[in-house]
Amino acid sequence: MTRETIYLPDRGLDHLVLAVAALERAQETYAQLGFTLTPRAEHSWGTANQLVQLQGSFLEVLEVAAPEKLFPHGGRTFSFGAFLNDYSKHREGCAMVVFESHDARADRDQFAQRGLPDLDPFDFERQAKLPDGSSVRVAFSLAFAPPPEMPDAAFFTCQQHAPEYFWKPDYQKHPNGAKTLEEVAIIAKDPDSLRPILEKLQAPEAVHSDPDGLTCETMRGRIRVMTLDNYQLWYGEGAASSAPATPHFAAMRIGVADIQATQALLDQQNVHYHWARAGLIVPSLSVHGCCLAFAQI
Repeated sequence: MTRETIYLPDRGLDHLVLAVAALERAQETYAQLGFTLTPRAEHSWGTANQLVQLQGSFLEVLEVAAPEKLFPHGGRTFSFGAFLNDYSKHREGCAMVVFESHDARADRDQFAQRGLPDLDPFDFERQAKLPDGSSVRVAFSLAFAPPPEMPDAAFFTCQQHAPEYFWKPDYQKHPNGAKTLEEVAIIAKDPDSLRPILEKLQAPEAVHSDPDGLTCETMRGRIRVMTLDNYQLWYGEGAASSAPATPHFAAMRIGVADIQATQALLDQQNVHYHWARAGLIVPSLSVHGCCLAFAQI
């Protein structure tokens, strides 16, 4: 049995990078929607975040806090901060989709062998605040795979070196009943044109066509690629006003324990929503550029 046969099935959805103009305002939005967020954390390269921890995955709500600290892309270097800064100049929304990793360097090697950009892994550490107020050091290794066909989106894998300090049950209790990251939706004029990219990021057999477009199944959640017309059927809204013409991440689907309880909370919080095939929908204009669907699991 080859290493690839063992390795590929473990690459589930790890988290989404949700770029926002102002982290404090976004924190208020997500709290109103019934999410619990971790305390603010800052990166040495100029970005700051707060997280929504789910079961095995999370949402990273992120702002460019100190542009003067950003470093540029290099010949073999992908600058996380520079990409987010360029993205944030034009829009808010889901800028990156991240897969879990057990070996970021093996991911990088595999991506390069499959024809994705050959970039150096990126290692970093930061302080994380625990629910009791204490701080611990967490560390990560990232392998970036920004496909040239998707200049307004990027993928990478994230290897955690201290997961025991990262995942905390207190941060995974959400008043809206959120449990899982079920789906990420991409809008593309030709969904099948993204098949080669997804087959390089995941096992080729995980990618298949369906009546709505293209679906990439992972060990945790899926990526669904749709035309704008099919996206409107699933999510009941058009593309965000600032959305690019190139393929881009448009929506996320969150699994909840009790959809009626989620609806009751949104009613209590005076949140505007509607129903569509994907579930209970909070429009992108209300969630900083990324449409949010709640679905019963």
